[in-house]
Amino acid sequence: MSNLFQIGALDACGGLLPLVKVIRKGLFWILYLIMPIVLILLVTIDIAKAVIASDEKEVKAAQGRAIKRAIYTAIIYFVVVLVTVVMNLISAGETGNTGGWEACWNQAK
Repeated sequence: MSNLFQIGALDACGGLLPLVKVIRKGLFWILYLIMPIVLILLVTIDIAKAVIASDEKEVKAAQGRAIKRAIYTAIIYFVVVLVTVVMNLISAGETGNTGGWEACWNQAK
């Protein structure tokens, strides 16, 4: 039991290293790889249905949905970048802090 406490004390995440690894290696992989693929598939299916229907209104509606989906995907895609930038700005103001979220993030590689 004391081993668990020692391991948690040694990592920069305070015992949350496995959770940070899941987020960094799992969730980000889904965001960066799977979401664009799903976007391309959904847009292709919508536009193909509209073209097959030969309805100009449906084609315009499919284009509108494609644009909205691309915007939503871009927002989700760049949330990680925005959070990282904000956290870097916050941690830049701290002095004498050798640990923190940056050390935890780097340790989860």
